[in-house]
Amino acid sequence: MRKGQYKFVTGFLFVPVTLYLVFVIWPYIQTFGYSLTDWKGQSQTFSFVGLDNYVALFKDDVFLGAVWHNILFLVFIPVITILLALFFAFMVNAGGRSRAGGVAGVGGSKFYKIVYFFPQVLSLAILAVLFGAVYRSDTGGMLNGVLLKLGLIDAENPIEWLNEPNFVLWALMAVVVWHGVGFYLVLFSAAMQSIPKDIYEAALIDGAGRAQSFFRITLPLLWDSVQTAWVYLGIVAMDMFVLVSTMTSGDYGGGPDHHSEVMSTVMMRNFLYFGKSGYACAMGVVMLLLTLIVSVVTLRATRRERLEF
Repeated sequence: MRKGQYKFVTGFLFVPVTLYLVFVIWPYIQTFGYSLTDWKGQSQTFSFVGLDNYVALFKDDVFLGAVWHNILFLVFIPVITILLALFFAFMVNAGGRSRAGGVAGVGGSKFYKIVYFFPQVLSLAILAVLFGAVYRSDTGGMLNGVLLKLGLIDAENPIEWLNEPNFVLWALMAVVVWHGVGFYLVLFSAAMQSIPKDIYEAALIDGAGRAQSFFRITLPLLWDSVQTAWVYLGIVAMDMFVLVSTMTSGDYGGGPDHHSEVMSTVMMRNFLYFGKSGYACAMGVVMLLLTLIVSVVTLRATRRERLEF
């Protein structure tokens, strides 16, 4: 402070902080303000209604069902994605043995890293088209075609994956997991490559198997990366708008009969289709609060003593 360094730091922070306040914080404040009104979206006139929109939210069965669906996504998407990514990252980095008897990735590990990352370069719009063909409700769909060849379904009664209440959420989860595993494999691989091979080789000499090496060495030393991945995937699970709105039936998705509804699709339908913009803003505020709570709880629940090597 005596050297005047705070002026130098303040000068560099002023512009980005100002932009952040104007383009991020201020819209949040505006959204909260509109959530306390009966704003219709098109008109510049509206009336203050207080917390009426928030009271109505907790009586809205469609929105409460959407919250439950987001919770299901929040539970299953991070767990499945992280477990698969960790397993594949371990195999391509430390799952094999070198010719000298040391630790190495499985054969062809460099090729596998590229292949696993391919889904990440596809946009969500392309994913929706791709898996729309996979989940087609007739026997021309890839999934139904495979099941038909295996004799597991009848040609006259194919499964309507995206129109079947018991299957639609799992079908959407499969798309997100398929898309995300490659990215987190690369993330975990980068962190894994910083772990000295000597640690693995010492464990190998002591008789440790692959499972013991993974749970006793890899997972504890990758915990910071796992924590970060969990937060990011939790945010993805709290959104899901693009896939649900493009792959499922109904205005802005959510079909069949609201069985794939998520908070973002209910919000956009109320904002753009029903003209209940103030009510939709209240949903946006609730989404923001839930996402913040999920992030904080995840960081607190997964916090542990940092391991050094």
